[in-house]
Amino acid sequence: MKDFWLCFVPLFVAVDPLGVLPFYMALTERIPPSKRRNVLLQTFVTASAVSVAFLMGGPALLSLLGITVSDFMVAGGILLFVISLMDLVTGEKRQRRVDPKTLGAVPLGVPLIAGPAVLTTSVLLAKLYGLAVTGVALLLNICIAVAVFYFSNPINRLLGHAGLRIVSKIASLLLACIAVMLVRQGIVQIIQRSLKGS
Repeated sequence: MKDFWLCFVPLFVAVDPLGVLPFYMALTERIPPSKRRNVLLQTFVTASAVSVAFLMGGPALLSLLGITVSDFMVAGGILLFVISLMDLVTGEKRQRRVDPKTLGAVPLGVPLIAGPAVLTTSVLLAKLYGLAVTGVALLLNICIAVAVFYFSNPINRLLGHAGLRIVSKIASLLLACIAVMLVRQGIVQIIQRSLKGS
């Protein structure tokens, strides 16, 4: 049980369902409830499939392709930064075209839930505590994130439109900061690896 909690807590921080919630609410504010349930299902399936697949075969696949975790962090960070920058600069989420058929997969499932932080953390934890415990903790955290999204409407009514916009802007700014952090850490790791190889 101790190993489970040692896996669960870091993964909860990595998934960050409360941090992603305003982004989810902004993306789905014009989507009907019936289609929103499909988005949630797609989010769960995509995030779970990608996370478990990476947990099981990610290190071997990346090594085979010559891609390091630091490369993955840089690419994922750039993608997150572009998404957050669109929200911060334009401020026109309603005019952005959102396809509910793919919204659950990208960007909600990947990279907002199953992003570089979650994938990297899960692989490191698996080395310490084993695949089984890490996998259960990972799936439970994804379930919690989807549950938080499911109850977004009561939160929306509580905050109101203005409150939601403010929280959404703050979340976009934090997302940009996280993206920069991922890119910075990835670049530092790449440079350190290059210096060791020289």
